[in-house]
Amino acid sequence: MLFYAAQAQVINKTPLSDRITTYKMDVSLDTEAKTVSGTLEGYWVNKSQDTVPDIEMHLYMNAFRSNRTTLYKESGGSPGSKDSDLGWIKVSSFTDRYRNDLLGLMKYTSPDDGNPDDRTVIRVIMPNPALPGDTVFVKMGFETKLPSSIRRTGFNNDFFFVAQWFPKFGVYEPAGMRYSRKGNWNCHQFHANSEFYADHSVYDVKITLPAKYVIGSGGLLISETVVNETKKSVTYRAEDIVDFAWTAWPGYAVKIDKWKNVSITLLMPKDRVYQAERQFTAVKHALDYLSERVGPYPWPYLTFVDPPAIGAGAGGMEYTTLFTTMSSLFMPPFFHMPEMVTVHEFGHAYFMGILASNEFEEPWLDEGVNSFWEERIMDNYYGKNTGMMDTPLMTLADKSYSRMGYVGFPGRQNVSNAEYSWNYPHETYAMMSYLKTATWLYTLMGLIGEKTMDDVFREYYRKWAFRHPSGRDFTDVVNEVVKREHGDKFGPDMNWFFNETLYGTAVCDYKVSGIKNILYHKPEGMVDPADTLNKVAGADSLYTSAAELERSGEMTVPVDVLIHFSDGKEILENWDGLSRFRDYEYTGHRKIEWVKVDPEFKNRMDVNFINNSMTVRKDPIPLRRLKMKFTTFVQFVLSIITI
Repeated sequence: MLFYAAQAQVINKTPLSDRITTYKMDVSLDTEAKTVSGTLEGYWVNKSQDTVPDIEMHLYMNAFRSNRTTLYKESGGSPGSKDSDLGWIKVSSFTDRYRNDLLGLMKYTSPDDGNPDDRTVIRVIMPNPALPGDTVFVKMGFETKLPSSIRRTGFNNDFFFVAQWFPKFGVYEPAGMRYSRKGNWNCHQFHANSEFYADHSVYDVKITLPAKYVIGSGGLLISETVVNETKKSVTYRAEDIVDFAWTAWPGYAVKIDKWKNVSITLLMPKDRVYQAERQFTAVKHALDYLSERVGPYPWPYLTFVDPPAIGAGAGGMEYTTLFTTMSSLFMPPFFHMPEMVTVHEFGHAYFMGILASNEFEEPWLDEGVNSFWEERIMDNYYGKNTGMMDTPLMTLADKSYSRMGYVGFPGRQNVSNAEYSWNYPHETYAMMSYLKTATWLYTLMGLIGEKTMDDVFREYYRKWAFRHPSGRDFTDVVNEVVKREHGDKFGPDMNWFFNETLYGTAVCDYKVSGIKNILYHKPEGMVDPADTLNKVAGADSLYTSAAELERSGEMTVPVDVLIHFSDGKEILENWDGLSRFRDYEYTGHRKIEWVKVDPEFKNRMDVNFINNSMTVRKDPIPLRRLKMKFTTFVQFVLSIITI
């Protein structure tokens, strides 16, 4: 029986998750009709204390059935005008364990926007409600037509990337899970600016396809058999992952490598095999870094795909034990974009896969957190200032690339991170979910220190792996670890920081507004005879010096202030950053030469680093260097355009 197959251990010695859902599929790929069809047997276990009368499932592929679906209403455009362009999924049979026909009970629903033309979610009132502890079995016959316009999933000629392709259970959230006040299904539609949310599942998948095709998936290959002279069947098993995707193309080269006990398979076009070592090195760096600083990678295999040019729309996507990277035939070694994409997409195995947050409702908790770790990994292994680009004339750190995207975005104050993915206005989804989140996480690390930040994520992983944490669960872990390691140094908790960054829209800008060095003058005229400075030896060379600081933005965070004097000595002050201005004054035989706010650039939320420093001595060298770098950058861009 399917239930017992789910409990059997093929990949790991013990289950990693509760295995609330399980799928067994037997399907065939029709490369002429561009369809995948077959049967699905699945179950959902009611782990709650609720009596649940229904089930809800995703039919994601229906997002490509017309230009009236929610996906295309939000993004514009169309899946195409010809029948061969469209994508859809049809359920031909639907029964429960008692062979009750559920097809007539299946209703389309649009819980997010009420769109009657969107058919990406179904609800079925079951003949028998699921009591606490019950297992709901379903058996479905289905056919999925892949879209010609590859948007994460689809086909182009003989290339296939098959994702979001089968009927899939939503997540039932009982009261107290994440933000649920009462038990309900969390089953959102397919949106333009959203990814996904699912329970950790077991997958047993048999795929029949033409023998000439090279295939890869998120599962462990169990068997490959010859059907006839032209066809073969492959069977995969995957345990404790949130989705199952696969790809097939005759042109793939297959490269194999290993990291510790993990077998790594790379599928890529044959004319790019010279780049394989770059890709393997990048994914091994990510495995090393995340395993040490977050938690272990728990599966003994990993597959990733560098799609060909005709399948570029499938690039840069993640499915836990399968992900896609992005490259091209010519990729200069000084430009680390392929490595960055590989590191980023692998990182989702942790934050989308193992932790499995809800990307529909809190995209920052996966995309932003993952971007933060991607930037740390790239700048660690490819150079502090060269993580993205490394040439003699121009360098660029990955974290700087990200921060510039946030700082330079005109709508950065339109909305906070506390939005569902499809509600971000004016093209702010990517900037907020990826760039701003990574930037404020760097700022948090600047405050609490790298060691504490790593301890936060180790504890986050320990507490919430395979359990669907919310943003509130993450901030609770931050508060707990910071309190344990720093006491009340930052206050009773760090909620003030999250109110400013995660839940706020304010901009941060601290600046040095002035430097004053006033020479002391002996008293003249009608003065107080008790003036003590007049009696101090050398009083005529005394200076009253002041570093004048201002907070131009509304966001408040503590910042360091480094003050350099004419005798070469320095004083490091710490300003709580709360007031609109702050002056640091000193009296002595030395003058202030320069002042830097946040000298180590810990506060990466500051939108203007240029006004963070001031000097009393004019030095034309930095300006000349800036002019030279700008000229070089223009030449570099022109050279790329003409390649």
